[in-house]
Amino acid sequence: MSNELPRAYTILFNAITDALAALERHDYDQAEALLILAQQEAEDAYINAEA
Repeated sequence: MSNELPRAYTILFNAITDALAALERHDYDQAEALLILAQQEAEDAYINAEA
């Protein structure tokens, strides 16, 4: 059994961390953009992992 996290989880975790930093700066547009991009990248990673 591997201890490596799924790529989709890593993508989302890092984006959430970055989005929280953007929110602290009151940069709401950047936070939204980071989360949307992460959602798309995580979905692609999830789909590709199943292939």
